[in-house]
Amino acid sequence: MKHISIMTPCYNEEGNVRNIYEAVKKQFEKLPQYTYEHIFIDNYSTDNTRVILRELADADKNVKVIFNAQNFGPNRSGSYGMLQGTGDAVICIVCDLQDPPEMIPAFLEKWEQGYKVVLGQKTKSKENPVMFQIRKLYYKIMRNLSEAEHLTNVTGYGLFDKEVIQTIKWMNDPDPYIRGLVTQLGYKWCLVEYTQQERTSGTSSYNFNKYFDFAMTGLTHMSKKPLRIVTMVGIITSVISFCMAIVYLIFKLVHWYDFEMGTAPMLIGIFLIGSVQLACIGIIGEYIGAILTKVTKRPMVVEEERINFEEESELKKEIMDSNGGH
Repeated sequence: MKHISIMTPCYNEEGNVRNIYEAVKKQFEKLPQYTYEHIFIDNYSTDNTRVILRELADADKNVKVIFNAQNFGPNRSGSYGMLQGTGDAVICIVCDLQDPPEMIPAFLEKWEQGYKVVLGQKTKSKENPVMFQIRKLYYKIMRNLSEAEHLTNVTGYGLFDKEVIQTIKWMNDPDPYIRGLVTQLGYKWCLVEYTQQERTSGTSSYNFNKYFDFAMTGLTHMSKKPLRIVTMVGIITSVISFCMAIVYLIFKLVHWYDFEMGTAPMLIGIFLIGSVQLACIGIIGEYIGAILTKVTKRPMVVEEERINFEEESELKKEIMDSNGGH
């Protein structure tokens, strides 16, 4: 019998954790051919989310909980959570029920057909239409800049085979861009279309800074084109500046007493070149930051506590003892 890991990241989701737990449980009651575990990773919630998770874990041993020592950001926390799955496949699903648990059977069906990665693709969304259009613009930009194929309207909601999970673990990236890895790693993948629902309770913890940080993570992980673009911009502005300098020099030599250099052209040139330099430095800085994150070898997440993982640890210990400690 195949074992499936469901991973749900959460932060201040006291109004949703019970609902997502019940919704997932209901789906697996219809799938007796599978056993499952439901892993919740809490990113240092400040409401009653942790209390509710403890209650769920006490009542159902299928529920496993990881409490982070602090808020490590949604990408790092969610990525770490999916790597803790012990099943033959891991299904990532958010806590707010915008991504419907009813898609679980469809993901498993595609997986049984041989696909190593099965992702949900939003064709419609009941969220704020402005945010949906902004995300579409982001996907379009990423598709044009990415050196590998970039999946559109895909958030990471879906199924990952244990082989894919092991490869991501081996990469040891403290801040991975999971959705970008799907096409880069070369595993057989497919998309399943769905309509994103409205948030059932509470408000999203995502803000502009988090969206921007995630966008920069994707950009620096998927492409080196921005570096080439700023190099070309630097070359072009240098040529233009040099030509303008030659033109001004010729005019000054020909009309020595009549031609005044003027402050306006000088200020415009200074501000233009300065702004281009700042933009180039910013792009380069993002890549340097991504490199720094990798080379410092900081942990993806530091755990404060685990619940219901003890049985798994004891089982591993028994296996080790039976093999003579090897």
